[in-house]
Amino acid sequence: MKKIKLYFLVLPLFLNAEIQLLDRIAVIVDDGVIMESQIKKQTADILEQYKIQNITPPSNEILREEIVEKLILDELQLQMATRVGIRISDAELNQTFIRIANGNNMELEEFIDYIKSQGTSYEDLRENIKREMLIQRVQQGRVSSEVSITDKEFEGFLKTDDSIKSLEPEIQLGQILVKTKEEANEILSKLDSGENFQQLAVNFSKSSSAKKGGLLEWKRPSDMAELFANAIDGKDKNWISEPLESGAGYHIIKVIDKRGELVKFEDQWKVRHILMIPSAIRTDEETLKEITSIRERFIEGENFENLAKEFSEDPGTSNNGGDLGWSGKGRYAPEFESTMLQTEINETSEVFETQFGYHFLQVIDKRNKDITNDLIEDRAYNMLFSRKYDEALENTLRSMRAEAFVEIKDLD
Repeated sequence: MKKIKLYFLVLPLFLNAEIQLLDRIAVIVDDGVIMESQIKKQTADILEQYKIQNITPPSNEILREEIVEKLILDELQLQMATRVGIRISDAELNQTFIRIANGNNMELEEFIDYIKSQGTSYEDLRENIKREMLIQRVQQGRVSSEVSITDKEFEGFLKTDDSIKSLEPEIQLGQILVKTKEEANEILSKLDSGENFQQLAVNFSKSSSAKKGGLLEWKRPSDMAELFANAIDGKDKNWISEPLESGAGYHIIKVIDKRGELVKFEDQWKVRHILMIPSAIRTDEETLKEITSIRERFIEGENFENLAKEFSEDPGTSNNGGDLGWSGKGRYAPEFESTMLQTEINETSEVFETQFGYHFLQVIDKRNKDITNDLIEDRAYNMLFSRKYDEALENTLRSMRAEAFVEIKDLD
């Protein structure tokens, strides 16, 4: 019996020793290594993806070379993450998995069960995603600071890139066409006094669109006559032009409406405020009492701008009289926004508290703003940044690879 027990005890040791011999160092990369098992696993995963997508894989030699180079770059970036102290906490990793699960319309527990049902190790998946997050963090730190976009370059991109032109909204214009500039100015005077644009088009326009109240067909600016396209560039809904001269006479155009993926209108408020912050030498109670007295001085007739310049402790607005400019929802602290929404135009709020201190505010005006052009410019900037980022990343990775010590072992 002792011999049998010894046999079963020793056999796994020999098996383990044999397994260990099968996994060898395939590549030395600076202070780290890439194991043969990593290459084999990557190869198997990629071949499986090719099979699912019905794609013919490259030769074994080319595929191995591509995988080895990818693993070398990953290892270099992970080493850099370690050197500069980049960490991915368990909490951050958990939030990433929650987002992935939600993106697949699952709860986290349901997503984990699904992963396991597919024969994938949840722990291995966590480790792989953590590695990818570390690599992404390294790339953002190294590359983002190297991407520079000048105003001139951005303007040129907006004008010439076809993918940006495709984001242009379709615009419906109204037109009133008259023979002389004097007639056009008379029409503008009528519009200024509140008369209806479409009725004036019916009564006075010489254009074929007059019977339709001057309404023209929906078009993108790039498809319009240059005279009109240049005039409406960056203009909001309901904008009305000055007289525009052409061979046909004088045109007055109005932006009637816009439609498209990025067309959006946003309620905005123009607000000014005074902020006072409690400190080691001024308690909460003292701060509240002082700002309340400042509010009373304004109510009694003192100038808001002067009070803000003298007393407000908001470094971003005190010098310009507390003016926060125009802004929509979601830009301010919840307590500030709630107070702003409850305050009528030209009214002054009571003193209220946010995480920054004690405020009171005045709503100067409200509008519904066409922010379509802002959204298009944001999208365009992100597209241009992404292109330049990819170029800079490629250069950075090439430099890292050239400067690294890499020894690829001959394992044949």
